[in-house]
Amino acid sequence: MYVVSAYAAYLFLSIALTVWVARTLSKAGRVFLVDSFLGNRELADSVNHLLVVGFYLINVGFVSLALKYGDKPTDLQTAIEILSTKMGFVLLVLGGMHFFNLHVFSRMRKRAILRTRKPPFAPDEVIEPVGSYAN
Repeated sequence: MYVVSAYAAYLFLSIALTVWVARTLSKAGRVFLVDSFLGNRELADSVNHLLVVGFYLINVGFVSLALKYGDKPTDLQTAIEILSTKMGFVLLVLGGMHFFNLHVFSRMRKRAILRTRKPPFAPDEVIEPVGSYAN
């Protein structure tokens, strides 16, 4: 009885949390992606959608695989403890994926900014070295 109830609660909470995080990151991350892709909204929206799909696949896959592992609850207390532990792992995976994506897109944004940056102005004059630096 406790095993099935704990599994059902784990699946429901994990998938609901995954959907909520994916939607939140998708909405908030759109502006960042548009900026990273230099205003190309169509490309940013496409990448955003692909990220959400990948996010779902990885997280729901992880949640499904993690369901089998760990102790089986024998009473209400162990059911809550096991559920808490499994949910903690899900939250850590979601947070890790979030920070990894931020890191990757931050690097992409930095490269895009450097590519569009205008070159510095040429110097007005050249000063010849004096002394031991000459030659």
